[in-house]
Amino acid sequence: MSPVAHIPSHRKPRRATSTRALRAGMTGGFLTLAVAGAAVPASAAENKAAPAESTQEMPTVSATLASTAAQTADATQQAASDYELQAQKDQAAAHAKTAAKKAKAEADRKAKEAREAARKAAAKRAAEAKAQAAKASRSAERTTLSTTGVSDATGNAAALISFLKAQLGKAYVLGSSGPSSYDCSGLTQAAFKQVGVSLPRVSQDQSTAGTAVSLDSLQPGDLLYWGSAGSAYHVGVYVGGGKFIGAQNSSTGIVERPLDYDMPTGAVRVL
Repeated sequence: MSPVAHIPSHRKPRRATSTRALRAGMTGGFLTLAVAGAAVPASAAENKAAPAESTQEMPTVSATLASTAAQTADATQQAASDYELQAQKDQAAAHAKTAAKKAKAEADRKAKEAREAARKAAAKRAAEAKAQAAKASRSAERTTLSTTGVSDATGNAAALISFLKAQLGKAYVLGSSGPSSYDCSGLTQAAFKQVGVSLPRVSQDQSTAGTAVSLDSLQPGDLLYWGSAGSAYHVGVYVGGGKFIGAQNSSTGIVERPLDYDMPTGAVRVL
């Protein structure tokens, strides 16, 4: 026996060396981890030709599925955004269409009002022109009539006018034929009777008793009437100088007035 056989060795025992090795791989959507080797004594490691091998599998989310899910979410969000944008466009188009319709209706209304205003203005101008023409015609008639004076009256006309002037200032009484008061047709009947002319009693009949004459060719002694021939409501006698004498009403009695005081409608010649 060796003299040192029982002396304990001061060398530390050799640590077991790890022979584990990690290998990774994908199998059917799982991450495969292969752990090779195990902790064995060094001596055992030296005596063994190959280490023991163990394999563990850990589930994980497929990278492809995750990418697809992300793409789907993005596509859904984009579709929602596109839908909202299209809805806004449709709403804007509807508002624009409504506004255009209102604008057209307003333009049509204004155009119609403008046409109506133009039509009324034209009608007003035409009426004013017609009134001016009528006024000018009446002025011309008065000018013509004023050139015919009492001095032109001769014979029966002069006698007729003389009688009428003698009645000025007397009262107007409806239905009266003189000698102190008259109504319009009573005065004319009495005046023409003085020169031998018999006239009907009332204005309607007197307005058709002679030959119709125009107002621009009157002569002293012509019978004037107001209203229409055959239905006149008032009569008088033209005395020349653009004037007439008549029993007007209860307020004025028998007066002499210019023709434009109350322009007659027509005249008849009975002398």
